[in-house]
Amino acid sequence: MNVSLTPELETLVHNKVKAGRYNSASEVVREALRLMEERDQLQELHKASMREKIAAGVASLRAGRVIDGEAFMDRLDAELAAVEANSN
Repeated sequence: MNVSLTPELETLVHNKVKAGRYNSASEVVREALRLMEERDQLQELHKASMREKIAAGVASLRAGRVIDGEAFMDRLDAELAAVEANSN
């Protein structure tokens, strides 16, 4: 397999090898691909978690377990103000 890199990426790869952490350009590319795969997996986990939270919220809404958003934010603001007042 041949891969074409921009001059900037080629310089980055060479600098990584020159710094001594990697023995070859291939090692740098393999590590980059492993990190990309890890990032993709984490993104998928995050998406799945968000879908679960949305589904739980919809289920709560359908079951009638709702909280008035304005009242909740007012209570949160009051609690925050109390914490700030106590910390001074």
